[in-house]
Amino acid sequence: MNYDRKRAALIRHICKFKEGKKFSSQVVAALEKVPRHLFVKPNMLDSSYDDRALPIDCKQTISQPYVVGIMTNWLALEPHHRVLEIGTGSGYQTAILAEIVQSVYSIEFHRPLADKARALLDELGYTNVLIETGDGYHGLAREAPFDGIIVTCRVEEVPSPLEVQLAEGGRMVIPVGPEQQQVLFAYEKRKGRLKVLERDLVRFVPLLRNG
Repeated sequence: MNYDRKRAALIRHICKFKEGKKFSSQVVAALEKVPRHLFVKPNMLDSSYDDRALPIDCKQTISQPYVVGIMTNWLALEPHHRVLEIGTGSGYQTAILAEIVQSVYSIEFHRPLADKARALLDELGYTNVLIETGDGYHGLAREAPFDGIIVTCRVEEVPSPLEVQLAEGGRMVIPVGPEQQQVLFAYEKRKGRLKVLERDLVRFVPLLRNG
C-alpha cells in the first residue's frame, strides 16, 4: 500500500473541502510528514488515512486528522514554543506538535499507551518529546509555564492547574462538555484570565483521573 500517496490525498481532501485551507503552512507540513499509519492498530491500516477517529488500545482513540489539524492550528505555535499535551494516546498528535515546536511534554493516563508511544516516537527520531504516565488534570507544574496546552480528552470544565500553568499570552485548546457533545475551545491567557478565541463542536473520550 502506498501510504505516502494516501496521506497526500487526505491532506488535499482536508484543505479542499474543509477549513484546512486556513491551516498554517507549519501545520500542513506536519500533517504531510507524520506517518499516521504507524500510530494505528495493525487491523486498522487500511483506514489509517481516512479522515476519522480510529480505536486504539485501552478503549481510547486516535483523533480525526482534520480535528488534529484544527487543534494544532488554533495553538498558533512558534518554533521556540514549549507545549503541554494532556492525553498522549497513540502519540500521533504528539508527533505533529514535535514537528513544529521546541519541546513537547505529554501526559498519558494509561501506562501501556505511554510506553508504546514513547518507543515509537523514539524510533522515529523525535528527541524533543517527554512522555510521562499520570493524571493529566494536574498538568506538569515543574516544567511550567507552557506557551501552549492541548487537551485531547473531554472535561466538564477547564482544570484550574492547567490554567495556572499556561503562560501569559499562551493558548489552550480543550474540549469541554458532557459525553454526548462537547465544544472545542481555543483560549488565550490575557491578564491572568482565559479569553475565548475559537469554538467548534466535537466529541472526545473523557479525561481519566486517579481515585
